[in-house]
Amino acid sequence: MIQSNAIFGETLYKMIKASNINKSYGILKVLNGVSIDIKKGEVISIVGPSGAGKTTLLHILGTLDREDSGTLEINETLISSLNEKKLAEFRNKNIGFVFQFHHLLPEFTALENVCIPAFIAGTSKNIAEERAKDLLNFLGLSERIHHKPNELSGGEQQRVAVARALMNNPSVILADEPSGNLDSKTAKELHNLFFTLREKFNQTFIIVTHNQELADMADRKLIMRDGNIV
Repeated sequence: MIQSNAIFGETLYKMIKASNINKSYGILKVLNGVSIDIKKGEVISIVGPSGAGKTTLLHILGTLDREDSGTLEINETLISSLNEKKLAEFRNKNIGFVFQFHHLLPEFTALENVCIPAFIAGTSKNIAEERAKDLLNFLGLSERIHHKPNELSGGEQQRVAVARALMNNPSVILADEPSGNLDSKTAKELHNLFFTLREKFNQTFIIVTHNQELADMADRKLIMRDGNIV
């Protein structure tokens, strides 16, 4: 069964420490000295106009991209000290991703899609499938585990993507416009789900969103403009 890791409200430490993060693509400077500290168990929303650098920051915090300068620590690990192999292992173990486009593999069932991060980590098939079933049951999808993505509604597909993000019990969940393709009712259900997950697993959530309702639900709402937090 799925077990809670911690109770929100215990002594918190900094899960993420980013200092003076700079990033450019050619002559275009996207991040301009961003610094941010995020505690374990916090839900942080990041808002701002298109082109403000929100997704670039999220990709760097998720170790999908490297900063040009500055330092990033996640769960007390200095990211720049990791080579590409160690970084991939760290990402697989510590970070889960939920995107606007859920990126489920169409030829695989919900169960198989959720198991993928565990298989990458070397988890046995039996153990991976047991945890995947627990997660899908927790998310209300126990009757849909053998359905492929095209047999699921948009909200169901996004919950499968959430289960996949949770598969390796990561410390941090990063979400980029997670409800952007959902109707208002399903979006609200997804937003509430994030807080249910925080209460149960004490995970840290960083959510880039244009949805003001979701942004205002967060413990902190950060506004980005011109490559920095204002």
